[in-house]
Amino acid sequence: MDQTFERPAAAAHMQGGSLAPQLTGTVRFFPVKRGVLVTANVQGLPADNPCSVFALHIHTGSSCAGAAFEETGAHYNPSGAPHPCHAGDLPPLFSCGGCAFLAVLTDRFQLQDVLGRTVVIHSGPDDFSTQPAGNAGAKIACGIIQAV
Repeated sequence: MDQTFERPAAAAHMQGGSLAPQLTGTVRFFPVKRGVLVTANVQGLPADNPCSVFALHIHTGSSCAGAAFEETGAHYNPSGAPHPCHAGDLPPLFSCGGCAFLAVLTDRFQLQDVLGRTVVIHSGPDDFSTQPAGNAGAKIACGIIQAV
């Protein structure tokens, strides 16, 4: 990869809902030659999750409206793949004292495919097998992917 990563091309500013009102953070998207580099930096993850692992997914919706983020839609899955092979399935966040950082390179989507869609943090880990969405629990934070 021969690009620099000084500035993302898009970002989703995450905001916790009623189950995690203190949760904030940013998910950034950097287009690179082989796909998209996605980084997540979040704070305020709930301490009541016994294993401190939280699912992170891109959803089809374009709104974070609703008390439980009902308008985020389903997992982003344009090819109809089984879970966990959806384009929007990202690795989990591992909390350390309520904070988490993630960086992953993916070729499952291009940046223009996800602009305007939502990023969701769930209350628990993704089990990587339950269909259609990994039994990851309630949606606790949401952000909309926007060009920067």
